[in-house]
Amino acid sequence: MFSTGCLFRSRKVEARTSNAPLKSATLQELVQRINTEAAKINTMNATVDIKASAGGEKKGKITEYQEIRGYILTERPKMLRMIGLFPIVRNRAFDMVSDGDDFKLWLPTKNRFIVGRNDVINASTKQPLENLRPQHIHDALLLQEIDPKNEIAVLETGTDKVPDPKENDRELDQPNYVVNVIQRDERNGGWFLSRKIVFERVNLNPHVQIVYDKNGNVATWAAYSGFRDYEGVNFPARIQINRPQEEYQIDLSMVKLVLNKEMKPDQFQLQQPAGATVVRLDAANGNAQAVGADGK
Repeated sequence: MFSTGCLFRSRKVEARTSNAPLKSATLQELVQRINTEAAKINTMNATVDIKASAGGEKKGKITEYQEIRGYILTERPKMLRMIGLFPIVRNRAFDMVSDGDDFKLWLPTKNRFIVGRNDVINASTKQPLENLRPQHIHDALLLQEIDPKNEIAVLETGTDKVPDPKENDRELDQPNYVVNVIQRDERNGGWFLSRKIVFERVNLNPHVQIVYDKNGNVATWAAYSGFRDYEGVNFPARIQINRPQEEYQIDLSMVKLVLNKEMKPDQFQLQQPAGATVVRLDAANGNAQAVGADGK
C-alpha cells in the first residue's frame, strides 16, 4: 500500500557537516592535556588590547567602550593585577588587583576606590563595569588543572558551528569534545557542575570554557582563538569573556606575552589613593557603601 506515489513524497537532505580531518582523544588524554598545559604557566606578564561592552536585555541597551591598551600580571594560584590605559594620553582608566578572595578596583576618573570580595556582586549598580572582578578575568584567562581529589571529569560529545569554506554565509556542524568538570561542594559535601571545557577536534585546542555558579547558572562564558606557541606553551592570542548575569563583555587580544618570569610581591599591591572615595561592598547582602576618603 505504501508504494503508491500518492501516499508519500521524498526530498533531498543536504549534508551540513564539516569534512575537515578530525583528531580523536580519550577523556584521560583530554584531562592530561588540560593539566599539562596549565602546569606550564606559573606567572604571566601580558600586554593586551582591551575591548569592552556592557548591557543587554536587562539594561535595555548595549554600551561599547573604546579600545584601550592594558597590562595583565598573574601568579598562581590566584594572584592577578590588571591595568587599563586610556588611548593616546595613556593615563590609567582603571587599576585592579586580587588575591583570589578579595579585590581592589581604582577608577581614577570617578575618584572611586572599590574594595570587597570577589564573590560579592552589586547588581544594582548603574555602572556595569564596576562589577568587574579580577578573579573573573583570572578564571577565564588560565585554565585550571582538574583536581582528582575534589573534581570528577565526564566526557560528552557534541557539535560546533564552523564557517563553510566554500560559502561565506553558511555554517557547518563539526564534532567536538566537551569535558564536564563536577566539583565537590566543601560546605555541604554535595557536588555541582563547575565548568565545561569544549575542545575543537581539528587541533584539539580548548576553544570554549563555560563556568557555572553553584545554582547551575552560567557565570562566565569564555572563547579562545588564535592559538600560538609562546615559549613552549600553547596559548590563545585572543580571549573573549562574557559575564551574562552582570551583562558585560571583555575582549582581550595579546600584543606581547612573557611567561614564567619571576614576580615581586609589590607588583600585586594597590594602595588607596589620597582623597579617593572608598566604596566597600557589603559581604552580607552585596550592597555598596560609599565612605569618605578617611574610610569613615
